[in-house]
Amino acid sequence: MGNNTFNFLNLQKSFGEKVDWECVELGRLWGYNLNYFEFLNQEVISVEEGMRLIRDFIQHFPKANMGVEPYPLSLRSVNWIRFLSSHNIEEVDIDSTLYTQLNLLLGKLEYHLLGNHLLENGFALLFGAYYFNDSAFYKKAKSILVPELREQVLGDGGHFERSPMYHCIMLYRVLDCYNLVHNNTLFGRELEVFLREKAEAMLGWLREIIYRDGKIPLLNDAAFGIAPVAKDLMEYGQRLGITCCKKVKLKESGYRKLQFGKFELLMDVGEVGPDYQPGHAHADTFSFELYINGRPVIVDTGTSTYEVNDTRFYERSTAAHNTIVVSGQNSSQVWAGHRVARRARVRVICDEEERVVAQHDGYKRLGTLHTRGVEKIEENIRIVDEIDGEGCAYLHFMPEEKIILNGNILTGSDFCIELNGTRTIESFSSWYASEFNKRVERQSFRIFFDRRLETIIK
Repeated sequence: MGNNTFNFLNLQKSFGEKVDWECVELGRLWGYNLNYFEFLNQEVISVEEGMRLIRDFIQHFPKANMGVEPYPLSLRSVNWIRFLSSHNIEEVDIDSTLYTQLNLLLGKLEYHLLGNHLLENGFALLFGAYYFNDSAFYKKAKSILVPELREQVLGDGGHFERSPMYHCIMLYRVLDCYNLVHNNTLFGRELEVFLREKAEAMLGWLREIIYRDGKIPLLNDAAFGIAPVAKDLMEYGQRLGITCCKKVKLKESGYRKLQFGKFELLMDVGEVGPDYQPGHAHADTFSFELYINGRPVIVDTGTSTYEVNDTRFYERSTAAHNTIVVSGQNSSQVWAGHRVARRARVRVICDEEERVVAQHDGYKRLGTLHTRGVEKIEENIRIVDEIDGEGCAYLHFMPEEKIILNGNILTGSDFCIELNGTRTIESFSSWYASEFNKRVERQSFRIFFDRRLETIIK
């Protein structure tokens, strides 16, 4: 923002004369964002200002700690190369530091984390390979990107960590890499067709998953203002000649969508994430989001922080989602900031365009399975939940929605929800986090029931 003032994650800090590249005062994720150097890509930054900040970091580089961790190192390398290439800048000291960073990355690849972290390492090495015409960087980049993209881009085109936000970030990187390979003759353009196929698949999934207003669902770790928006990604794909014309059927990513009349309902009937890397998963099995007449009405809680604190624990909990809680327990055992121990296993029983039924065993230790069916009945939505014993269903509304509870009916401005089989219904206030460090109070409901709950949304 000029004058050594930065704004990330809705938090702003002015450093005065000297930038503290190790700053953790506003949280470690804020400090990482400082080290990513993504601000070099903003439209209003001048070449002179960008160069000043790069040189300032170079002075700090010999004693850097946070900045040489492989994830921020990877993102910074890509952002430096984009900036330097865009402005035709050639400076030996900058190139020397950049080359040193990429060589350092070769010895710090995140095979212990895998997932999007290892992909970012591969993307950085590919950019470095083309920037320096370096076959060692290219060989390692190819050895990462080909097997990882084959695994991480699922059969329906979704990213395997099941976060729409990270899907958009990874799609942006794949489009960038295709752009890079397509427009350069180095290394025989051998990755061009492969990257194009992955970009097409990911664009197809994105087109299917977004709502009519173009926004992604805030499922698992997801927030607005972090990844490029769907519209920009699709336009980027079009500029590169990449589009996905065929309709995608959601399957492997675990999401299902019912869309008719005034309703758009997106439901999670998948695993929490890849078994070896569920770090961005929430205990949200069978949760759903609902748009009515083009606006979000029933929504997940979102993600406001990655810090290990009570807010993080709540936002990942089952009670923060639109699903069933048994005995106050989470359906999957989320812990720390990015850990999952015991996790719910899902069996899809019926998978039709207007009817989905699935069952999970996340409460098996409590003596019950949870079965949820969602279907179109005439022009209404019918949700049936079944368990062995007592349960509590949660419904979380957008802050703008004003809901009136009358008996077993919740009434909004242009809809009503009939709840059959309830014991009691409680209204309470909770927090909605559409962006990092941004929480807004909203109206939520606990619906207590025995064995079976039928929800009719009209």
